[in-house]
Formats: sequence, structure tokens, C-alpha cells
Amino acid sequence: MNDSKQVIGVDIAKRVFQLHWADVETGEIVSVQLKREKFLAHFANRAHCLIGMEACGGAQHWARKLIALGHDVKLLPARMVKPFVGRNKSDAADARAIWTAVQQPALRAVAIKSEAQQAVLALHRMRSQLVKFRTAQINGLRGLLAEYGQVMPQGQAGIGQGIATALASLVERLPAMLLDSLREQWARVGQLDDQVAQIERHLRAWHKQDKACGRIAEIPGVGLLTATAVVAAMGDPKNFKSGREYAAWLGLVPKHTGTGGRIRMLGMSKRGDTCLRTLLIHGARSVIAHSKQPSQWVTNLLQRRPANVAVVALANEMARTIWALLAHERGYHKGYVSQPA
Repeated sequence: MNDSKQVIGVDIAKRVFQLHWADVETGEIVSVQLKREKFLAHFANRAHCLIGMEACGGAQHWARKLIALGHDVKLLPARMVKPFVGRNKSDAADARAIWTAVQQPALRAVAIKSEAQQAVLALHRMRSQLVKFRTAQINGLRGLLAEYGQVMPQGQAGIGQGIATALASLVERLPAMLLDSLREQWARVGQLDDQVAQIERHLRAWHKQDKACGRIAEIPGVGLLTATAVVAAMGDPKNFKSGREYAAWLGLVPKHTGTGGRIRMLGMSKRGDTCLRTLLIHGARSVIAHSKQPSQWVTNLLQRRPANVAVVALANEMARTIWALLAHERGYHKGYVSQPA
């Protein structure tokens, strides 16, 4: 880092932003509060500087605005900032902690995304929310019918096959207002299906026109949801030094603990984006379960390790392959053997 570059820690909020920096010439510690309307104007009049912010709501928007003004911006995960806060928490303490954390050498910053990438991630979040609503509606409906002796199979397909018969058998026993409400709740499940399908159509349209999505969609186990989510969440693949670092960022590597020179390997770290990690693991599980000719590496792994361990290992390999294709702008070739540099 260039010592002459001014470093500023910013604690963003809805209305009042807290800034903290040490003047590079005098060493004076400055702590300033700015209203939202004056925030960008303050940095428009400043020389090029490094700005650290916590990766929270609105951080991506302000990062893009500050980069457009010619500044460098780093978004920090909250867990990297918290150790520097100290005992008492306040806006000033948070800004000071961000200012301290952004100067640490071993810093893993959050990728700054374009508005298009963030829009795709927003579609994924809305889809996940709708799927949760749908599952809640189905489970609620199964629970209500079970109170009257109608036990429905688990899953949407099972309840869809038997709900008409179940409601028909309850016509003589239950009030019409309850039966109408149950039918309305089942109709809401269909409406949620339509909304999920509409979002998937939007994702499919973006998938067809994005070259990066098409490049990684050929990888076994990578489908529409995985390809669009990975490309949108990764940002610039050059932010990661290697595929191994990208897989570790997704949490597809084991945790470890140790002291006195003895290190013990634990389970999967589960750090990073839960949605991305879940999609990759489900894709790997699908490859192992349905592939007619699995690779020799997967076959040997299944013979000596539990199935779930093999699934996570394959998901790790998929993540490293995705990074290699995006970072080097290559197409997928089955059976490709990497060569040392």
C-alpha cells in the first residue's frame, strides 16, 4: 500500500455516515459525521484515497459511486471488522475499526459487483424467498388436513395428487368456509409456482446472453441457477489468486485447528455464500447419483471415503474448474489434464 494514500474508514447507515481517518501529513485523528446528501460531495473534493466500508445493505451502491469518483474501495466482511471494535460499540468506534481493518495485509475483501450482477443476485434472493413461502404453505396445509385424518404425502407432487380427494371426503364433515379457505391456500401454492417460474425465465434470458454463463454451463452439475449465481456473485475472477482460493472462499474446504505444531483437520468450513455452496453441492450430488460414466477419480474416491465426503470433494473440484474457465476465458473440455506452469 502506498503510504501517501489517505485511508478512510466509513460506517454507512441510512441517514448519517461516520468517517474516520488519520491525516497523512500531520497525523491528526479526524472523526466526522456526514448526512447522506453530503456524502458523495465530500469525496468529490478529495484527492485519490482508499476507502474501507463494511459489506452491508447499500455498500455495493456506495462502492460503485466512490469508484466512479476515482477512489479505491474495499468492502470488508463484518467478521473481519468486529475484532477491532473493542468493548463499546458506536458509529465512531465502528468507523475506527473499519479504518484499522482495511489496512491489514491479509485482507479478503468482498467483490464489488456491477448493477447487472447485483440484479441477478436479487432475482436469486427473491426466488429463494418464494420457495420458502411455498414450502410453508404446503406444510401448513398438510398440518391442517392431518387434524381431520387426511394425511398427505410429503412434497408438492404428493399433496397435489391427493388433495382433491381429501377435500371431497371432508365436504360432509367440515364447514364450507373452512373448505373454501383450504382451497384458497392450495391455489396460493400454484400462484407461487407461477412467480418462481417467471423469475427462472428472467434468469434463463440473462443466461443465454451472458458469455461467462455459457462458458461454465457445460460443466457437469452446473445448471441454470448455479451458473447465473456463480457469475453474479464472483464479480471479477481475477480477485482470486487461484481456484483453490475461490473454493476456500465458498467454504468447500476443511477447517483445521492446532497448537504446538500439531494440526487436526475438521469438517467443512461452511464459510462464504451459503446459497452458492448449496447449489454446487447439490450439483455434485446429482453428478454422482446420475452419471452413467463417472470419472475414475470419483469412482476411486467413493471406494475409500463416505459418499458425502466425495460429494463435497467433487463440489470443490467444480468450483476450481469454474474459476479456471472464467479467469482464463476458456471453454470446458471433458477429460482435460492441467499442466504445471
